[in-house]
Amino acid sequence: MEQFMGTSACGNLMEAVKGLQNPKLILLFSNVSTFANHVKELEKLYPNVPSIGCTGNSYVKTQVIENGCSVIAFTGEIKVKTNVLTDVDRIPILRMRYLEEGLMEIGANQEDTVCIDFCTGNDSCVVTTLNMSLRKRNISLVGGTGWSTEVSVNGKLYENACVYALVKNLHGKIKTYKENIYHPTSFRYLATKTDPKAHKIITLNGRPAADVYCEALKIPASKIETQTYENPFGRYIGSSIYIISIKEKQENGIVCFKQVNEMDILTILELSDIRQVVQNTMTQIQRDFHHISGILSINCLFRYNLFSERGFFDTYLSWMGSLANHAGFIGMGEHYNAQHINQSMSCLVFE
Repeated sequence: MEQFMGTSACGNLMEAVKGLQNPKLILLFSNVSTFANHVKELEKLYPNVPSIGCTGNSYVKTQVIENGCSVIAFTGEIKVKTNVLTDVDRIPILRMRYLEEGLMEIGANQEDTVCIDFCTGNDSCVVTTLNMSLRKRNISLVGGTGWSTEVSVNGKLYENACVYALVKNLHGKIKTYKENIYHPTSFRYLATKTDPKAHKIITLNGRPAADVYCEALKIPASKIETQTYENPFGRYIGSSIYIISIKEKQENGIVCFKQVNEMDILTILELSDIRQVVQNTMTQIQRDFHHISGILSINCLFRYNLFSERGFFDTYLSWMGSLANHAGFIGMGEHYNAQHINQSMSCLVFE
């Protein structure tokens, strides 16, 4: 299994696919205005080749593509099945049988198979739905949310949908990783009143959520929206912590980018040494693999903004590229196994 990576800063798809031969799966990332045309053009260039795509910024090696397009393709000895979940805001489960059939057809198993997905929203429902089938075989999920209401699969555009690719490496393993650049503080709360549909935390430990957050950090309410870069919420699930980004203060509550349910156990997180965290992730990958063919990662937009403000994103790309061919996508939300996560990085690494 090998990884092709191509870009065009001006959005010329022919330039991005130059040199691509015999792809088994193509991932397309494009800006909103040209996405539909790129989807059609890609299908004409590579008819009957499985593909999925979404809108947004991407990166290849050390280059960030903000208004152009990029193509990441997998070649070599792999099996692939692509499909779509529709009506993800209401009933995505209706097309689950195609996921089940795809898993069976490629002979998916834990050691060498992964599911890559791109969606238009309603992430928590999407991730839960996908994992109804994936968890039966312990198949990992890596993906994220695009920047518009459209995604694509096999040359067709969909709205209100999640497109996915099941990828089985026939001659090597695939492993997934999640990187969290925050650590918990001593603050711990019970979400006592929430509005899950609005992603709103109304009270923590019975008190207005905005008051609790501001008192803990000794900040004015006007700083809540930007403070998420330093101090997002974290949700405990077992011994793991999943990041919840803050969107805004609303009345005396806090609206987030991820659903929070009543009785969830939350903490306020604190930014760690980002360089050390990245180095730790790289060290773990090197321990797990003797040879790496490629890395595909999804980085949150907030994480990208934070790294860029600190002059670190270019260094981050250089470091990851020192391991192997590295490319990825800047998402509006990230998926990792059974969780929708914020301000994180998820990635897959393969031999």
